[in-house]
Amino acid sequence: MDPARRSTETWRSHILRQLKHRDLSQTSMFQDLIRFYTQLLEKTSLTKAVLSSSNRRDCADSSSSLSSLQEQTSWMKKSTGELAYQVVELQQKIQIKTCFLQDQQDSLQVEKRRLGGVSDACQTLQKQVDHFNLENRKLKEDYDSLLERQRWAESKLREQKVQEEEMLEKMLQLKNQAAARMNNRNERRSRARQATLQKDLQTAARSKVTIDSSSSAPSSRSTSPKPELHVSRGRGQTRLFRKRRGHSVSSLKEDLLYPVGFCVSARVPARSLQVLEAHEQGINAVRFSFSSDLLATGGTDRIVKLWELRAGSLTHRTTLDGSTEGITCIEFDPMGQKVLAASYDRSALLWRVDDSVPKVALTGHSRKVTAAKFTRVSNQVVTGSLDRTVRLWDLQRTACVQQVEVVSSCSDLVCSENIIISGHFDCKIRVWDSRLASCTQELPAQGRVTSLDLSSDRRQLLICCRDDCLQLVDLRRWSNERLCFRAEGFKCGSDSTRAVMSPDGCYLAAGSADGAVYIWNVSTGTLETRLPDKHSSSISAVSWSPSGEYVVSVDRSRRAILWSDI
Repeated sequence: MDPARRSTETWRSHILRQLKHRDLSQTSMFQDLIRFYTQLLEKTSLTKAVLSSSNRRDCADSSSSLSSLQEQTSWMKKSTGELAYQVVELQQKIQIKTCFLQDQQDSLQVEKRRLGGVSDACQTLQKQVDHFNLENRKLKEDYDSLLERQRWAESKLREQKVQEEEMLEKMLQLKNQAAARMNNRNERRSRARQATLQKDLQTAARSKVTIDSSSSAPSSRSTSPKPELHVSRGRGQTRLFRKRRGHSVSSLKEDLLYPVGFCVSARVPARSLQVLEAHEQGINAVRFSFSSDLLATGGTDRIVKLWELRAGSLTHRTTLDGSTEGITCIEFDPMGQKVLAASYDRSALLWRVDDSVPKVALTGHSRKVTAAKFTRVSNQVVTGSLDRTVRLWDLQRTACVQQVEVVSSCSDLVCSENIIISGHFDCKIRVWDSRLASCTQELPAQGRVTSLDLSSDRRQLLICCRDDCLQLVDLRRWSNERLCFRAEGFKCGSDSTRAVMSPDGCYLAAGSADGAVYIWNVSTGTLETRLPDKHSSSISAVSWSPSGEYVVSVDRSRRAILWSDI
């Protein structure tokens, strides 16, 4: 049954009950009046009967009955008056009850109207409830569908992760196999060179040597067409040595010591000379060569670009590819002939500047390589990684010759003679002796270390930390005393923000998260200048040319800017 109809029937039965109750209550109120009225009718009929009977009686009794009738008449008049008074009172009570009943009926009509309004509102609300229930069912169905799709996507994601791990394992196996094959080839070549050297030595020992008696250390050259052999004799001993040749990456020219750079006074940049959209994605690293004529940039687009610097302008020279993931760090060799780069793909790559194909791939780290630097020893490279290891590599053998386990991930490295200095995420600076493969000293930093840089005289160490502070440490004392450089507005943008020292050691430069380059004066400890309004995102790295004339800053939005005061 419809709720509205059921409600109407209920109210009808309620009204009938109220009417019956009213009839009973009013009947009880007029019961006395009805009884008196009945008595009056009975007395009237009795009087008529008496009068009719008196006519038939003797005239003798007329006088006695007349007196009795008069008494009855007077009594009846008195009774009639009382009854009339009672009738009036009862009529007044009836009028009062009638007014009360009318008020009740009016109230009943008002309640009926209210009931009708409430019924309409109830029907409207019921319709809304039905509509909301329908919408909820639809939303529940959509939710179940989305939940099923999410579960399917999560299962696909897990499958993709498993496939990715399998591919990474296969890639590591292939790289390890390639490294093993390269090591075997290098070993065979080394053995072949040693065998050739032994034959040359035997041939030289059997050959005749012409000695110039006027020389204190006479020597002669064999006439054999084989590789050149130099023989020297002194105090009864014969010494032979041969010029090194082979297929290694280095050459005799590259085996020289580091070139000695000298900068009288670095220029503090004041304006931008050139703004470049250098890469297709964000740039993570930038570095000048020791001759200041080449600039290398590397970013998340997995390539290294070389730029020629001439007359205050950068021109693209070549692109070095081969990395499977983004570049994190770049370094030139002392002669400016090779470029070393660390990568997210857990390796470090070595290129010649005139060849876009990498010559050496140093693989073995289990996580991304954050730093790769040339040591002061020829053909040696040191790398640091998030896998909490620092590794020393031999470029001739393309093999890891030392590995040091660290308690924290490495963020950057610098090298000085046989010393390797590393910065870590646990707010520590560690000093390593490459000859002993052990930590010789540990210094605290004020925050998570993002980069390290050495002055040109190897006497001062610059530390950049996530606490928005640059620290300068004197390496001659190796104490906890240091100079701190801060500036209002300067904020270290990431865990890989690179800060540098000027080549004369008088200034410090670092990029901020607000897109400005901050330069401090070392002697005064104050901010020298701030270069704003050119970068649109956080600056990731800064490089100062060894000549002291130029500064280049790069950011996460593919932009590289050349600064100078020229």
